[in-house]
Amino acid sequence: MLEFKVKSLEAKVGKLKGKTVYVAEPKGQQKLTPEMVLERIVRETSLSEGDARNVFITLRNLIMECARLGVGLDLGDIFSLRVVVRSKQIEKEIDVTADALKAPKLVLTWKDPIRRALKQLQVEVDNPKRKEEKKKKKKEEGGIGQHGN
Repeated sequence: MLEFKVKSLEAKVGKLKGKTVYVAEPKGQQKLTPEMVLERIVRETSLSEGDARNVFITLRNLIMECARLGVGLDLGDIFSLRVVVRSKQIEKEIDVTADALKAPKLVLTWKDPIRRALKQLQVEVDNPKRKEEKKKKKKEEGGIGQHGN
């Protein structure tokens, strides 16, 4: 579960520009370290730690090679990567050259099992103001029921 807190900031653009607005911000991002991933792979497979490290190194090298060559990479039911190079809009056709190309980017597209897992993510926003409001309403409702008879 991801937990969020309420944070105030000044809007810089849009119809609320210059006003104080409130956003939900993650309290902290937990992550598995490379060592934790290696340990789990070793524990759940017949690979040694050295073998698992070699798989990571080879995967990194494959991604770098695909990026250099401009080719995509499909990792089965995990994700696919593709190189995208967009172009600036140029007024005259004759002026379109390699200089019109923007910086290359790698686009990662999650496959269906991962997208389904993301839809199951549970989130919670810790909002003290909202909790205070709920307590007020409960007191008001309780007070009406007791004194309203």
